[in-house]
Amino acid sequence: CAHDGLLTTTIELHKPKIENGNVVSDPERDLLKIAVVNRYSSAPVALGWIKNVGLKSGAIASSVAHDSHNIIAIGADDASLVSAVNAIISEKGGVAFGLNNDIDILPLPVAGLMSTQPAEFVGAKYSVLDALAKRNGSTLRAPYMTLSFMALLVIPQLKLSDKGLFDVESFSLVDAWA
Repeated sequence: CAHDGLLTTTIELHKPKIENGNVVSDPERDLLKIAVVNRYSSAPVALGWIKNVGLKSGAIASSVAHDSHNIIAIGADDASLVSAVNAIISEKGGVAFGLNNDIDILPLPVAGLMSTQPAEFVGAKYSVLDALAKRNGSTLRAPYMTLSFMALLVIPQLKLSDKGLFDVESFSLVDAWA
């Protein structure tokens, strides 16, 4: 569970929404899918769940994801989540908002962290992405900043790495099926 203005998270247990045999995001309960995609090698996508982001539609994604800077994304639906992640892959890094196949992205082609565009362009584009996330329901003051810390494995309590859900307090991966 994310908390606005904080980097720490807390644990909550919820039954997932299942449609056609698939576990899917449930924006009505603010239970959204979060994914981490390894940018450096071919590996399975790590998936988890996050609350308190507020998205009712669309997905946010970023390659600014401390400390490994893999791609991290949160989505209200799988199609938007995949589109936002694929846009970042296509641009070799970036910050994106996706709603189905409609994508808006700030490319960050320098190590997935920096733009080659002037600061004014970067600031204006980031403001557009922030507004899109909020227009589509995010209740966070800084949705992309919160997103970037959801994979930082040294800040309690639960984070998502490219290897899976990580409990910072026990310093171990969580067996979600246990």
